[in-house]
Amino acid sequence: MENQHIISDRTLEIEDIKEIIQFKKKLVLSDQAKANIEKARTYLDRKIEHSQTPFYGINTGFGSLHNVKISREKLSQLQENLVKSHACGTGDKVHPSIVKLMLLLKIQSLSYGHSGITVEVTQRLIDFFNADVLPVVYEQGSLGASGDLAPLAHLSLPILGLGEVYYENKVLPAKEVLDTLKWKALTLRSKEGLALLNGTQFMSAHAVYALIKAEKLSDLADLIGAISADAFDCGLAPFDALVHQVRPHQGQILTARRILGYLQDSPLANTAKSNVQDPYSFRCMPQVHGASKDTLAFVKQTVKTEINSVTDNPNIFPEEDKIISGGNFHGQPLALAMDFLAIAMAELGNISERRIYKLVSGQRGLPAFLVSDPGLNNGFMIPQYTAASIVSQNKQLCSPSSVDSITSSNGQEDHVSMGANAATKLIRVVDNLQRILAIELFNGSQALHYREPAQSSKVIVKVVEKFRASVPIIEKDVIMAKEIEKAVQFIEHFSLPVS
Repeated sequence: MENQHIISDRTLEIEDIKEIIQFKKKLVLSDQAKANIEKARTYLDRKIEHSQTPFYGINTGFGSLHNVKISREKLSQLQENLVKSHACGTGDKVHPSIVKLMLLLKIQSLSYGHSGITVEVTQRLIDFFNADVLPVVYEQGSLGASGDLAPLAHLSLPILGLGEVYYENKVLPAKEVLDTLKWKALTLRSKEGLALLNGTQFMSAHAVYALIKAEKLSDLADLIGAISADAFDCGLAPFDALVHQVRPHQGQILTARRILGYLQDSPLANTAKSNVQDPYSFRCMPQVHGASKDTLAFVKQTVKTEINSVTDNPNIFPEEDKIISGGNFHGQPLALAMDFLAIAMAELGNISERRIYKLVSGQRGLPAFLVSDPGLNNGFMIPQYTAASIVSQNKQLCSPSSVDSITSSNGQEDHVSMGANAATKLIRVVDNLQRILAIELFNGSQALHYREPAQSSKVIVKVVEKFRASVPIIEKDVIMAKEIEKAVQFIEHFSLPVS
């Protein structure tokens, strides 16, 4: 019972999602959520039975076909046709871990009882989540406005026994897996296909995935930046709290406090310096890293609001006796936030690469390219090229998706967010940042070697010792790609020291 997460109207936090995924918690619908779902479904059935009013997507066509009335006996077929016809995804497959987030967030949104779904269909999504039956979804196809129609159609196909799923590390036909588990394919009732396909869960799942990773990398940037600062023989003055009290951006204050905490007991940092000032890439870490932290905080609040919202259409309000066709599926809030987060993460990579450049430049008593006998050995010359290449790619990926729009559905859907494109490229930016920080840590560890016997702080010494157990000091030229990949894997699995 302890390893469960109850789907309810309690606010779903990003931290909750981390725990659900990390501890492989099973989802359970609360009694209240079931009651909410059933109440809306009962209301919708009665409304259809006793009213001749056209309700968008319930007894009408979709998009520009919204004025085409559908007879009562064909409402189920209408919903099945919707799911099949909208499964137009293409390109790379979405990573199963993000698909699992899509399921979680779709279930949460449906649980509020404003979608007209049945408990049976909602429970099938929960069954998929709990059994790790993860629908195959494709990266390309969503405009991020009428909901994530194409990706969510692929997410929904296995409910009908169609499409493919990841199951036990294989991609298999959904029907085959349903037969194995003795689950029957379900028949959708009125509005259910639309409830499944309308929504922002492709965008929001990517945003949650990126946000969790970005928060870790943002914190790691402070630690790795502190390692580089000591390796480059930088002073502590720029991290003095007095500097930041007179420009009190919260991210800036936090960054300065953290870096000072990492370095304050470092013999290297506390030696007298011959340099009056340090380069911006070291001295301005609180200002640059801090601005990215403030962006993270804004994006986190936006994402939190989104994942605790009803984002399909139309919305059903039994108490008010209303079925309202609105636009909660439009992804603009997420599109803007994800574009902003991509920029913030790219800047952490940008300033990191500048520190890498300084470390290999042969300044402040460090050997050129951080290797003995430079000339015969190229040392860390080319890892800086690699970092620079990745930084440049991130700049290109930061061209905003949210300012773009292409009219669709014969002009009915005439403004779209392109948030799905913002989502997929955000993942690439965050993954790229991880590689850049790994290269900086690789360089910082090597540079500290040339400061010995002088030592850094206890925390940094411990971190660097762990790192060197995976990525040793480079004495002469080796195939650096292997060492960089080991550095990336170190960061992937590294837990930050408690600060």
